[in-house]
Amino acid sequence: MSHPAPSPRLVALLRERTPLLVLTGAGVSRESGIATFREAGGLWEGVDPAEVATPEAFARDPRRVWCFYDARRRQGAQASPNPAHRAIASLEETGRPFLLATQNVDGLHERAGSRAMVRLHGSLWRVRCTGCGDEWEDDRPAIDPLPPACACGAILRPAVVWFGEALPQQAFAQAQAMARRASLCLVVGTSAVVYPAAALPEAALAAGAYVVEINPEPTPLSPFASEVLAGPAGEILPALLEAAA
Repeated sequence: MSHPAPSPRLVALLRERTPLLVLTGAGVSRESGIATFREAGGLWEGVDPAEVATPEAFARDPRRVWCFYDARRRQGAQASPNPAHRAIASLEETGRPFLLATQNVDGLHERAGSRAMVRLHGSLWRVRCTGCGDEWEDDRPAIDPLPPACACGAILRPAVVWFGEALPQQAFAQAQAMARRASLCLVVGTSAVVYPAAALPEAALAAGAYVVEINPEPTPLSPFASEVLAGPAGEILPALLEAAA
């Protein structure tokens, strides 16, 4: 399948090794078989998000919430990074000023080799104590029993950002700083509707960055982007790397 060719401006910016911000959303992981929130058959299909992804839901029925996230952990453990994840890791390896800001919680970017990154919505593979506040990695594909408990006796929760919760302050501040600094911003596989993460491309545009949207379908960002490359990230991003080689 053919896709729009990148513009000479985009190829030049990739070659110049200028500061680059990459913002990714669920569409990147969809190509690895991870269901997205907003499509038919996605994670929220037939499930009210208020019943599984809010602090109130967790307080009401922590086991139900944990069952939902346990299923996501199993799905994430079975998935593998795709060419989009690997291409983004390759962009970091060029040594340019770089930051990946991801809304994804599945850990596939890390498994592809990304290191200069911030997780705007937390991680499926971390747990946080609702009592003492301690937080740590837990990479078991399935947790038993549910809900798990901390050594202090309080219930553990997934260390993800739920509806109604603030983004991690330090992570978002890093992403904002790079949005203001970047010459190039790639917005990949995100619907560009979830704020405050969706404000990052707006900040990059306001600071004069060349903002490129890579997504199969148009989004609210599309009319404002400097360039739109419509198609799967796993095909477009490797083609971009090849064009700029």
